[in-house]
Amino acid sequence: MKLFYDACNAAMRTLLIALTRWRVEGKENVPRTGPLIIVSNHLNLIDPPLLGASVPRRINFMAKQELFESTFSRLVVENYGAFPVRRGQLDRKAVRNALEQLHQGGVLGIFPEGKRSHDSQLQAAQLGASLLASRSGVPIVPVGIYGSERVRGVSSVLFQRPRITVTIGRPFILPSDRDKPTRSRLIQHSDLIMERIAELLPESYRGAYNNRRGSQGDDGED
Repeated sequence: MKLFYDACNAAMRTLLIALTRWRVEGKENVPRTGPLIIVSNHLNLIDPPLLGASVPRRINFMAKQELFESTFSRLVVENYGAFPVRRGQLDRKAVRNALEQLHQGGVLGIFPEGKRSHDSQLQAAQLGASLLASRSGVPIVPVGIYGSERVRGVSSVLFQRPRITVTIGRPFILPSDRDKPTRSRLIQHSDLIMERIAELLPESYRGAYNNRRGSQGDDGED
């Protein structure tokens, strides 16, 4: 599995360098050891391997259940280190799996919006990322992606070489709610997570999170 992940990332880096104007900012903000949750906005199907190629840690992605329903797709995403989550509901199995990976010092990759944004604007987050972050107490590393939405096929990269920027922010920690965080608390945490992502994006991508700033107060910087 590690060999497949490394090979996919190497191939992705080669394609990005050859076909796009790819830039990564803030790699120094990623702790080299210890558990992490990577959270990012989601614009394109290429975003998971784009993050894998950009972040200097191996990422275990939470991926929608539908990707595991065909044999070929399941083989690819499982070997890339992803595991399924059912969207729009509390998937206890996925939560246990994610918390166990964090307990073992792994890096969890989540797109809090739960799906791609078709207008490039930040959407309201689902509660999974805030639940896992508050239950585990591990650092969260926000990432802002812009430009990947311009990859729409072979011609878009061959003739346009789109500019793709991945900006990695400083890690922060949510208050630990190990017992059972309330829904209102999770919504507050989710807003804070999305605001941290919004800070890394141009204003034209921030959607409802433009000109907003987290004010929940209990988060700490590493």
